[in-house]
Amino acid sequence: MLEYGSDGSESLLHHSITPSLQRSRRGGFALYEVLLGVTVFVIGVVSLGRSVQNCITASSLTAEDSRIRLILANRMAEIQATPGTPDSAKETKVDTGYGTIKLIQKTVPAQLTEEDGVELNGLNLVTLRAQWDRGGVTQSESIQFYVYRAG
Repeated sequence: MLEYGSDGSESLLHHSITPSLQRSRRGGFALYEVLLGVTVFVIGVVSLGRSVQNCITASSLTAEDSRIRLILANRMAEIQATPGTPDSAKETKVDTGYGTIKLIQKTVPAQLTEEDGVELNGLNLVTLRAQWDRGGVTQSESIQFYVYRAG
């Protein structure tokens, strides 16, 4: 709004921007805001995707570890339940559906003695080792236990 002074000059009393000019300035800021929001959203989605992938990998490794432990525990129970001295060396392959696991068994006399030096006969130390490949790298896990057979 303009006002004319006593000398006939124009002076600005109130400066206002036309509505169409206000809309165009807001539209420019809205574009930057949208771009910034989309960028933050994309970064969040990518980070979430990586987190989910890490969880799935950890879950599959835990399942694989549980499967190996179960195979070792089952074989240990078989050895303990079978009468007679366990085999001195034995190798078997177990197909799990996820890959083949090689199960290696070695048995040696325990050679334990009592406090007075008397050797304990009939005790054998059994070592079970499971070997498998994960991503081209050989993995293994083993357990040792004693088996007593009166002889």
